[in-house]
Amino acid sequence: MLFMVIEHFTKGIEPVGARFRTQGRMMPDDVIYHVSWMESTGARCFQIMEAPSAQSLAGWTRHWDDLVDFEIIPVEASSHFWARHASAEPA
Repeated sequence: MLFMVIEHFTKGIEPVGARFRTQGRMMPDDVIYHVSWMESTGARCFQIMEAPSAQSLAGWTRHWDDLVDFEIIPVEASSHFWARHASAEPA
């Protein structure tokens, strides 16, 4: 499954950056990082992650939840979504 993970940096970017530089992402083996984008203010990061379930991400988020509030949203490629909902294709 793919997930859009929105990280809200509750204590700013410095402590997050410092931990990342020293410890990396600290993800479980069954979680795959694909890509990320930073908000221009540095307040949030948007990531695409792949995992068997949302629960699988807990092994990763618990390493960061003192510095980051997470929104985890299951997503799929638009082409896959519309293929499943062929009768509801947009005009």
